[in-house]
Formats: sequence, C-alpha cells, structure tokens
Amino acid sequence: MARLNLLEETRFEKVPVSVYSDSNTASLAVAKRIADLIRGKQEKGEQAVLGLATGATPVKIYAELVRLHRDEGLSFKNVVTFNLDEYYPMQPDSEQSYVTFMNRNLFDHVDIERANVHIPDGTLAMEQIHDYCLAYEQKITALGGLDLQILGIGRTGHIGFNEPGSAPNSGTRLVTLDDLTRRDASRDFGGKENVPTKAITMGIGTIFKAREIILMAWTQKKAEIVKKAVEGELSSEVPATYLQLSDSVEFVMDSDAASLLTRFDTPWLVKDCEWDRKTIKKAVVWLSQTLRKPVLKLTEDDYNNHGMAQLATEKGPVYHINIDIFNQLQHTITGWPGGKPNADDTQRPERREPARKRSIIFSPHPDDDVISMGGTFIRLADQGHDVHVAYQTSGNTAVWDDDALRFIEFATDFAKSQGLDTDKLQTLYKDARQFIAEKKPNQIDPPELLTVKGLIRKGEAIAGARFAGLPDENIHFLNLPFYDRGKYSKELDYEDDIQQTMALLQRIKPHQVFAAGDFADPHGTHKVCFDIIHQALLRLRDTEVWTKDCWVWLYRGAWHEFEIHEIEMAVPLSPQEVLRKRHAIFKHQSQKDVPVFPGDDAREFWVRAEERTRETARLYDRLGMAEYEAIEAFVRWKFDE
Repeated sequence: MARLNLLEETRFEKVPVSVYSDSNTASLAVAKRIADLIRGKQEKGEQAVLGLATGATPVKIYAELVRLHRDEGLSFKNVVTFNLDEYYPMQPDSEQSYVTFMNRNLFDHVDIERANVHIPDGTLAMEQIHDYCLAYEQKITALGGLDLQILGIGRTGHIGFNEPGSAPNSGTRLVTLDDLTRRDASRDFGGKENVPTKAITMGIGTIFKAREIILMAWTQKKAEIVKKAVEGELSSEVPATYLQLSDSVEFVMDSDAASLLTRFDTPWLVKDCEWDRKTIKKAVVWLSQTLRKPVLKLTEDDYNNHGMAQLATEKGPVYHINIDIFNQLQHTITGWPGGKPNADDTQRPERREPARKRSIIFSPHPDDDVISMGGTFIRLADQGHDVHVAYQTSGNTAVWDDDALRFIEFATDFAKSQGLDTDKLQTLYKDARQFIAEKKPNQIDPPELLTVKGLIRKGEAIAGARFAGLPDENIHFLNLPFYDRGKYSKELDYEDDIQQTMALLQRIKPHQVFAAGDFADPHGTHKVCFDIIHQALLRLRDTEVWTKDCWVWLYRGAWHEFEIHEIEMAVPLSPQEVLRKRHAIFKHQSQKDVPVFPGDDAREFWVRAEERTRETARLYDRLGMAEYEAIEAFVRWKFDE
C-alpha cells in the first residue's frame, strides 16, 4: 500500500527523485554513494571511473570526500576522473578555470594519480578541438565507460554545457554558451563581457552511457527548471528532460529545489491532504488564480473538478471556506505596518502596543531597504516610529570604475579650491587610473579604490534614508567583515559579524526587525546576511527579555515576491507613495541606469520594484480584494522555523 501511495504521489514525475531536507544531508548521501563505489571497486581490484561536475552544487560532496580520505582512509589511487566541461578559451591556472576549481576542492587534497585526471583542455587551437574531443570519448570507452556521472543543472536546463538545442545523442564537442548561462557566470568573471562565449563539454550521448547518473539541485533558484526537467515534456529547449529516457538516472535535491514539484506544490492533485489552515489557504488561492475567479465566486464544482473534493467534503460547505480565506487575505492588508494605536489588533498583522515602536530595517546592500520596502520604510517614519536602518555590507564591489575615478577627481578639485594639499589625492588618482587600465577580469580592487567605492554607496544610502525621514543618528553602517573577507579568502567564519550585529540589536532593543528574506537572490549575500541576524537574535533570546517581544518581518528584494498565500502583512501604497519610494531609490545614483551586477532583468531597479509591487496589488485585486496602486509584502519569521 505504501508503494502504491508513493507511485500516486509521484505520478507526474518522469524520473526517480530523492528529496532531502537540505543540501548538506543530500551531499553527504551522494558522497557516501561515491565512496562506496570506490571501495567496492578496490575490493575487486578494479578502477572506479567517475564523471565529475563543477559549480556550487558539488562543492559539499567534494568536501565530504576529502574528509573521508583524511579521516577514514578513503583512497583515490584506483579512481579515474573525467570532468564534464571547461570554458574555451581558458588557461588552466586561471581563477575561473575548472582545473583550478577541481584542484582547490578535491584533487589537491586526495591521493589521486594526476595521470588519471581528465579535464577538457581550454588552451587548444581551434583546429585541434575536434580530434581532442574524439580522443576524450575514446579514453572513456577504453576504460569501459563511466561508472557514475554526477551532474548539476543550469537554469537553462543544461547538463554539462549542453545548452538548449543540444541533441540527445551528442558527443564531446565545442559549444556556444547560452546568454543566461553567461549571465549566471558573470560574477565569477567580473562581468558578462568577460565570460567566454564557448566551452568544451561532454555530450548528452556520452553522459547517457554512464552506468549510473545522479543529477543534483539545491535551493529555490533551481525549483522552476527542476520541475520542467522532472515533469515536463521531452524538449531540446530543456536538455535535462532527455534524462527521462535513461533507466540509470536519479535526481537528488533539497526540499527547496523540489518545492515546485506537484507533490509538494499542489499535493491535492496527487493525494489526500492533511487540510490544515496553511494548506487550505494555499489551495483556495491556487484555485482562484487557476480559474481567474475571485475567491468568493468559487463553487463546489470548481473544487471537485480541480482535485479539492476532499477539502469540500471535510471542511465545507465551500462558500464558508471561501469566506474564511477571503477574510484571511483581507486581514493581511494594513496601512499601519507598525501597528495601529488604539485599535482592535486581533485581526491585524501587527500589534498596536507599544504605539511608538523601535523598528530596525536591515539592508544587505546599501539600496535594498528602499528598493524592497521603501514605501513601508517611509510610512513607518511618517507614523512616528523610532525607525533605524542598518546597512550590513558596503556594496563596494557594485560601483563602476569610472564613477570611482570621477569622485577622486572631484575630491582633488575641491581640495584645490580650498587651498589644501592634493599630493596624496593626485597620487591615488594616478595609481587608480593605472590599475583600472591594466585590470584583469574579476581582479580585486586595491583597498584605496574599494574605500572610494564604499564611500560612494555610503553617501547614497544616507541620502536615501534621510529622504525616507530618518535622522542621521538612526542610520547605521555595519560593514560586516564577511563581505570584504570573502574577496580574499574562502574562510566561512561569521562570528565577528554575529557579534557586531548583536551589539547593534542590544543597543536599539527593537520591537520590529525587517530583514531581507529572498534567500535565492543571485549573489547569495542576502541569505548570509539573514543567517547572521538570525544567529544574533537566537543568542540574545537566551538572555535578553526584550527579544520575546521582538517580531521579525521578512521582505523580498528586486527579484521575486512572496507567493500570495504566504503573505502575512500587505502594506498598500498610494500613487504618491509609489512616487516617493521611486525618488528614494533615485538617491542611489551609482545603481541607476545599468548597475554593475544587474542579474537577469535588464530593467532598472526602480522599475522592477514598481512592477513587482503593482503585480502584487493586481493579484490581490483578482482574488477579490480592494484595488490598490501597489502593495509591499512581508512574511513573519517564527523562531521555531
């Protein structure tokens, strides 16, 4: 019976899928399978032939293999490896090369024979590539084929660098990279223009010959493409769908990457549900959006025809369900994000007491506050709350070089106009110009140039916060050490960041904390910044009474909004407030027009922010709520989550 139930739940899935609670657990499981394969081959006196991948996905797997070698004696003497791909052209000692990646994460730390390591050669002359690729295939075949191939998946659906349009029987070859793939790699190369346009990759046909294939995916960023690969139709537009044809494949993912699979996203379509409050709200909102009908117009037939007959039977009549969900949605909407004084707060998202709250907005970068929740920021200040903003990082990597030079020129000219000595400034300007002229892709700026860029962003942040209504003493710059440390070291120690954050929280003792909750942001900084806040508050909760009355509200950035069923506080903005928010964003002039790291969306940040909040308002309207110009959305973080 359990087997039948599982088959029912996974009937939309066209490949075997294993879902783990988090990427650490999943990585340990995959590493154990690799280690067991190696040891099993050793016992037979055979070689283990592994196909390896690069990128963020397998890093924890390689770390565990290194630990098994160091602590438990796992030997790699009998291991032969073939990497999936390499950029072209690419020098092996380049920081961005996959040779460097594999050495740093695995090969330099285990006892593998270097003659047994094979990584596509990015230094070949163009006329040599065809024969080289044939020889790469022949080496794999001569060894009896790959015992195990591990894969990640790109947001284009590529496996290896088999981009959309790749044939299912393709072999190792030179390919042209998709624009999205290059954008995703742009941060490693210091800009998309520096990312190679081509790569050498194993083909899908080569991958298919492996006796075992494991495709791994972590984080919400991969959820959409994972759903297409697992549940979608075979398509050359999503090369990973070809893996549906293999009898030897398994998809291994964390719960975030699996979140859009039918059995997790809309479970009522595949099984009987435990109809708790959260699931009912999600299902009714989904039904309303699917049918494009307001919540109060949904009928029993609508429920029965869309997998929700069980809900109608157990919790009906459906009109009562509709009214309950309508009320829940209505009660998320408030014009008083700090709570409405002297009002009944039983149906409001925020408490009425204290009437004047101490609120702190944590902004990972110097503009996330106004981009993500600028309207709420302004309203909190307008309504008389003691609002603070804390800029967690300097954002000094996201300033154009010519802007930095322009500010040094200004400082020099101003000093001259005041009769001040400009020798040091002129030397700084000369050195900066020379460095920039010779700068290599992704090369770290010297400290003096980083200071200038950081001061540019600091000045913009102050202007934006002042415009929102804050006094200078409520504007805080944490400059958390992890941000600059990460430029020079891969050390992942955040203790000093946590201590610094604890000190600020202890000084302010806020009733409200607003923090960035878009954990799938393209650069990862938001997630690190939230984890630091979370750890700081967790520690303070052990000793500080005020933390028991401190509520944490999460906001989303310029990329994605919360789903409607998730939203717990919706702050509507009038047309005038939308305009005020836009002007606050405009204070960040270095991010205007084309920012250094724009992500996937070519629109300016203020345009993205306005469209995102207007779309949220439109969705509320379609569900049957009042029609607003825009809505900023928040989800409350509970400490037991």
